[in-house]
Amino acid sequence: MPEHTTHMSDVQIVESFAETRKAIDAELRKIIVGQGEIIDHLLTAVLAAGHCLIIGVPGLAKTLIIKTLAQTFHLKFSRIQFTPDLMPADIIGTEYIEDMTVSKMSFIKGPIFANVILADEINRTPPKTQSALLEVMQEHQITVAGTTYHVELPFFVLATQNPIEQEGTYPLPEAQQDRFMFSLNIDYPTREEEVLVIESTTAKLDYAIDPVLDGPAILRLQDVVRNMPVSRHIVEYATELARASRPTDEHALSFAKDYVSWGAGPRAAQYLILGVKARAVLEGRVNISCADVRAIAKPVMRHRIYTNFNADADGVSVDDVIDKLVATVPEPRG
Repeated sequence: MPEHTTHMSDVQIVESFAETRKAIDAELRKIIVGQGEIIDHLLTAVLAAGHCLIIGVPGLAKTLIIKTLAQTFHLKFSRIQFTPDLMPADIIGTEYIEDMTVSKMSFIKGPIFANVILADEINRTPPKTQSALLEVMQEHQITVAGTTYHVELPFFVLATQNPIEQEGTYPLPEAQQDRFMFSLNIDYPTREEEVLVIESTTAKLDYAIDPVLDGPAILRLQDVVRNMPVSRHIVEYATELARASRPTDEHALSFAKDYVSWGAGPRAAQYLILGVKARAVLEGRVNISCADVRAIAKPVMRHRIYTNFNADADGVSVDDVIDKLVATVPEPRG
């Protein structure tokens, strides 16, 4: 973005972001083939200051997408390979005795002290280590031995999971999953995209990524997202979508009672609203509609709704439930 961005109004920043988006896409496309929807959602999460969980089989460029995104934003990148023997101190850091004579302690910062954290195969480490991310994801700070250390903003945790290997894995606790704004399912490329991937990855690679945005520019854009007005109509619609997924709600839909054990909490509606704001900024517009809410309903809600045995028996997935919610819940009147 231009250097005079700080002197521009929020509306001017939004309207001028279209050119910035083109530059971001141009850099990402030097390395990444396809996966347009995943990239859109990742960029939306960046503008909304949210974290992402990316689920897909090996070899679909999950790690490459995240690393290239960090380079495009000129942010400090840190990769943490989660393994069964990983300890919390391996993530957040550890204290050591600096001076034995006065018992002076010092703190060595762990890899979590970066802007973009790739938590690779996060479900391969026990819950004790997974929980080390909870405080920093929510509060952007870490407490060690009574001392609080703040991470540098902007800060994003982008975690990957392999959905097919269950042996030796530890499913993320519900509280941990709820910290992620989006849960993204990355799929196989099309035939044409796969041909391009094979051609590019089996030739000499000499692509250099030119940063488009830096940390202060991203923080300014996040402020713009927060400041963007949203009509009460949109807020009520997002709230009704979340409430309709709860089988215990007095106005719960019949299919939610049949197939859902636990529905989405208030954080789902919060992220729906933040997501539609960021989606609008990403597309260089200031108007927001209920269609924007429906467009991000799956990545926001799929890890916040838990289906029951009836759903398993009838072959009903969480995405099927969300499709039904979107098709059934009406927009508020007025």
